Parts: sequence; structure tokens; C-alpha cells
Amino acid sequence: MAKEQFAVRFAERILSRRWLVIVITLIAVAFAASGITRLDFSANYRIFFDGDNPQLLALEGLEDTYGKNENVAFLIVPDDGDATSKLALSATVWLTDAAWHTPYSRRVDSLANFQYTTADGDDLYVRDLIDPQQLDQIAARSKVREIALTDPRIAGSVLGRNGDVSVVNVTVELPQDGLLEAVADVAQYARSVASKAEEQFPGIDLRIVGTVMVNQTFLEASVSSQKIFLPVSLLLMAVILGVLTRSWAGVLATGVVIVFSILASMGMGAWVGLPFSPPIAPAPTIVLMIVVANCVHLLVALRQRLQAGNNRHDAIVQAIRLNLVPIFIASLTTTLGFLSMNFSEVPPYRHLGNFVAFGIVASFFLSVTFMPALLSLLPVRSVQENRLRGPKMNRLASFSIRYRKLLLVAWLVAIIAMLIAIPRNELNDVLVHFFDERVEFRQDTDFMDKHLSGNTLLEYSLQATTPGGVTDPDFLTEVAEFGEWYRQQPFVRHVSVITDTFKQLNTSMHGDNPAYYSIPESQELAAQYLLLYELSLPEGLNLNNQIDRSRSSTRVSVSAQTLDSKGVLELNERAEAWLLENAPHIASANSTGPAALFAYIGQRNIRAMVIGTVVVLLAISFILLIALRSLRLGLVSIIPNLLPAVMGLGVWGLTVAQIGLSLSVVVAMSVGIVVDDTVHFLSKYLRARREYGYSLEESLYYAFDTAGQALFTTTVVLVVGFLIFALSPFIPTAQVGVLTAMIIGFALIADLTLLPALLMYADKGRRTPRHR
Repeated sequence: MAKEQFAVRFAERILSRRWLVIVITLIAVAFAASGITRLDFSANYRIFFDGDNPQLLALEGLEDTYGKNENVAFLIVPDDGDATSKLALSATVWLTDAAWHTPYSRRVDSLANFQYTTADGDDLYVRDLIDPQQLDQIAARSKVREIALTDPRIAGSVLGRNGDVSVVNVTVELPQDGLLEAVADVAQYARSVASKAEEQFPGIDLRIVGTVMVNQTFLEASVSSQKIFLPVSLLLMAVILGVLTRSWAGVLATGVVIVFSILASMGMGAWVGLPFSPPIAPAPTIVLMIVVANCVHLLVALRQRLQAGNNRHDAIVQAIRLNLVPIFIASLTTTLGFLSMNFSEVPPYRHLGNFVAFGIVASFFLSVTFMPALLSLLPVRSVQENRLRGPKMNRLASFSIRYRKLLLVAWLVAIIAMLIAIPRNELNDVLVHFFDERVEFRQDTDFMDKHLSGNTLLEYSLQATTPGGVTDPDFLTEVAEFGEWYRQQPFVRHVSVITDTFKQLNTSMHGDNPAYYSIPESQELAAQYLLLYELSLPEGLNLNNQIDRSRSSTRVSVSAQTLDSKGVLELNERAEAWLLENAPHIASANSTGPAALFAYIGQRNIRAMVIGTVVVLLAISFILLIALRSLRLGLVSIIPNLLPAVMGLGVWGLTVAQIGLSLSVVVAMSVGIVVDDTVHFLSKYLRARREYGYSLEESLYYAFDTAGQALFTTTVVLVVGFLIFALSPFIPTAQVGVLTAMIIGFALIADLTLLPALLMYADKGRRTPRHR
């Protein structure tokens, strides 16, 4: 009874010093919230990777060698389906000129300025593919179309293979300082230019894609989500609490605790240097739901004590006495669940777990100190008992006890079925599919995937075996064969490889004879052609993005239609195997690219989170064993906390069958949440057994009667709250919301049907003294 006495003394001290508690709370929250001004927002897709991520290091190495590849691309889509018509080519020329004025631009590539080579004797001529003065000539436009559709450097990349869409690609060099503002400036300029082009060239539709637009859409999706999450969540929570607790004072007190907990969560996270990014947008709403779950148990107990005849002071003391330890245990286990996200290989999800953990700690202290102090000042009074609640809970208790064997069999069958369904889930993370189809950027990237180069980009840096070996015919031959091998692979749309330029130069230097479309015969000849070509290129269109400065390595870029993570990994593995078997003159090949980054991180993250989930399960199990003071009941309590995740993943496998980075953390996170219901149910059950001396069945009825409504209320709050995430335009957040809500719903069913049935067998025959 020491815990009971401590809880009573604690409550009495809080109420006797309520004004001091309120003042200290206001000061503490104000200090914590002041950290929000230090919050740093990041909206770069690279936030998903640690600095020592192998694929990220390879990408940064490739960018150091060939220049960064951040870009914004304008898709020119004529209504008549002809991207080489006079109107479309005029728009291309105009847009190419305008694109050079994009903030931080360093290169613009399009049909208009594609450097096409011809020769006259020993003279090499390099000129723009489109001559603006000849756009009225049908023959000139036809020649542009013919060249573009047959040149492998253009077809499928700059011009769609059907000739129905072309692209103006702007490569930008964004500053490290002020990146967020720089991205916004580039995106704003791109949108304004696209709008002007559509006005000036009626019949032309402009779509904007590229990595800059990915980052900007991350930011916009986050802002959009925040506009939905918090207002809708607060409104729904107020309505639900008002209906289920029928106490405006309780709703007000809970609302204040919610706001204070969110401010403390964000502020403390900022104080320790956590950045805010789109995946962290759900944090305030998750904190809100945890706060409501804590407060509901106090409010329900308070109402029950008032109905029993206690005055306000005594009712608050008794509510704290009954719930202080369960709320502490529930808050501790929930905190551990979110802290287990630190095992993740994805920094934003580690940050999310830490932000929410701060909020849970703050909500615990606020719920058991500030909230009772505030309630003691508000006109809290008893309300008429809900006549439907008791019979419903009694009937549910009777059902769970009477049909316990049937329930156990039903759960066993369901779990077996779900275990069979779980392997249907496959890892899949596609960057552009992080956004809902309602988002304009997603629509534009889907269009590009269908009509142009595709959304999967794999990059290779091929190193020659000798210094300056990029002009070695043996090396170039193997690079060309590698490019041709890739072009034969399913789903590959375009391969950018320097050997196509060497072949075109060799053709041009032999009187434009197609029979000489091949690698130059000697290294000296290849070096001469390369030098002559580079001297003829205009400023900003050099070959540094394809050949390193030492002329020892070259870049190969492979574009394919959108592939899932498994497809990317298999394709890359086949490519690396081909190089090992067929390219002795290629010393090394570093593969990278956004698609490879997300494909490989998924596997590592799953392995890391399996460890994290096991650790948190062991930790929570140990806490329950200590708290319940019973090895038997501690082991029993693990079952209804673990099976909901199995059920959720099984249903997900039957319906969606794809798991990404965000869903890999859901099990560890949800275990910490769902254990709350088990803790409160078992605490009431054990109180009836140990303190009141009730029989097993009587104790179950008591647990249903005293905890049932609170469990139902908290589950409704959590399920509805997480389902709000489904409104997010950021798909990973929406999926986390749906799966977590599903697991929490299964947890309530398990606690009210499976747990009583297990207790009927696990605690059967145990005698307790009767001192009602």
C-alpha cells in the first residue's frame, strides 16, 4: 500500500499548492517553448540518410567529380502532340533563354541548344540543333525531328521517343547556407516562367519536375499537413471528449495540457538541436493523442468518484490515487516505444521519436500536476450516469468470460492467417511516390514517367585502369558495351554515356558517313576529337558533367520507368555483375543515385528496426513484470501487446502489400502505445484481486466497469487521431496513420476479448483474501 499512500500524499500536496504548481508550470513551459525559435527546418530529400551512408557518400563523390545534379526541368507538352512543331520549338527556344536566368543556374540543356556536330573536310562545326531563323521552314523542323529521334543522346531524354514532349533541363548549384530559401527562389522562378510561357504560347502545357521541385514539395506538403493535422485533431478531440466525458472543465483542462505538451515537445527538441522536416510533421498530433489518453483516465476516474458522492477535492485525490502509477507506467512504456525509433537508419524517424518522447514526458508531468491543480479551480461537478455504459460493459465482460474458449480459438486462427499474410509485404520506397496523386508534382512526375525518361535514375562513375584512360579505345568500347547492355534491359528508357559523343565525332570527322559511327581507332585520335569538340562548345555546355578533369573516369546515367526497391536492387546487381565479367579495362564502378539510395536504405532500416523492436519488447516486458509483481501475469500481458502488430501487418499484406521506410518503425512505436490499455486494465483487475479480495470473475467485471470506458475513449481518440494522418499529401505519413490506427484498434479488441480469456486460465485457482 506504500504506492497508494505516496499517491495520496502527492495529490494532497499538489492541491494544497495549486497556485505554485500553476506558476511553476507556466514558467517551465515558457522556457521550453522558447526553443522553438531555434528550430531549423530541412526539406531536402537527403535528410533520409546519415552522413556516413555508403550510397550517399558515393553520390557526393560523384557530385564532387562531375558537379552537382540538382535540377529543375520544364516538360513542354503541346496539345497537338508534336513537340517539334513551329509552336513547340518556338516555346523551346524562348524557355531555354529564360531558363538561363533561373537563380543559381549553371547549365541549361534542351533541343534548342543541343550541340550538333557536322564536318566540312577537316573542319568540325558545332552548332545549336535549332536555328530560330529557320523555324518557319518545314524541312528544317523535319530535320530537327529526324536527328532528335535517332540520336541516342536526345531520344528518350530531351525528346520523347514518340516526339510528343520535350524538356528544358536547368542544372543549379544551390548554396549550403540558406538552402531552404534558395530552393523556394528557384521553384518560384520556375513556376512564374512556366506561367508566362503558357500565356505566350497558347496550346503549350508546361509541367515542372526535378530534384528542386522534390525538395520544395516536401516543404509544401509539410505546411499543408500542419494546416490539417492540428486544427482537425483539436476539434475532433474536443468533440470526442465532450461527448464521452460530458465535462467542459475536463475538455478545457485537457486542451491546455495538450497545448503545453506540444510547445514543450517542439521546444525541447529544438534545444537539443533536432531539425524539423516533413516526416516529423505528425509529432504535435501524436503528442496531442498521448495527452488525451493520459487525461481521459483521470477524467473518467474523477467522474466516477463524483458520482460515488465524493466532493471535488476528494474526487481529484482518489482519481490520482487510482491512476498515478498506471499513467506513469503507460507513459514510460510509450516513451520507450518512441525512443526505440533511434535504432532506425533514417534520421527523420529518429528525430520524430525523440520529439514525441519529449512530449510524452511533458504530458505525464502536466497530467498529474498541472491538470489536477487546474481542475481544482474549475467548476467540476457530477453528471448523470450514462445508463447505456454499464450494461454494455457488463455484457462485453460476460461475453468474454462465457465464450473464452471460442475467443481463444478465433484469435489463434486469425493470428495464423495473418502470419501467413505478413510475407506478402515487400519493401518499396520510391521518392516521387512519397506524394499523393492529388499533388501537382506527383502528377507531373507520373506524366514524365509515362512519356519521357522515367523517374528511376541510377548513376555510375566508371574509372579507367590508366591515368587519362577515358580516351583509351578499349576502355571506351567497354563503356559503350555497358551502355548498350543497359539499353537492352526492360524498363530502361535512356542511357547517357560519353561514347555516343565519341561515335558522333568519329562520324562527323569522316564526312558524316554513318559507317563510321564507332569508337575512334586510336587513343590519340579520340583525344584529338575530344579536344577539338570541347574547344567548340559554348560556355556552360562543356563535358565536365560527363568526364572528370583528369580524364580518367566517365559518368554513365541510366533512366528507367519507376521501379520498386526490389527492381532497382536487382537491376543494379545485374549491372555490377556484368561489369565484373565483361569490363577488364574498367578499374572500378561506383553506383549511386536517388533510386539506389532509397532502395538500399530500406533493407538496412528493416534490420535495424527489428533489433529496436526486440529491445523495446524486452524492456516493456521487464517493466510489466516489475509493475505487476507477477511473472505469470507479466508474460500474459505481452500477448495482447504483440498480437495487434501481427494482425495489422497481416491485414496490410492482404490489402497494400508494400512497406516503406515509414512503416518499418510503426511496430516499435505502436507497441509502446498499445501497452497503455493493458496496463490500465490489469491495474484495475489486480486492485480488485489484491485490495478488494474479489474473485477472478468479479475482478474482471470490476476491470471492465472501471477501465472499460476509459479504454474505449482513449482508443477512439487514438484511432481517429491517427486516421487524420490519412489526409496528409505525404504518403509515408498517411500510411503510418492508417497502419497505427489499425494496430491500436486491434489492441482494444485484444484487451477486451483475448486478455480476459487468458486471465481466466492463467490466474485460475489463485486464492486472494477477501476484505471488500
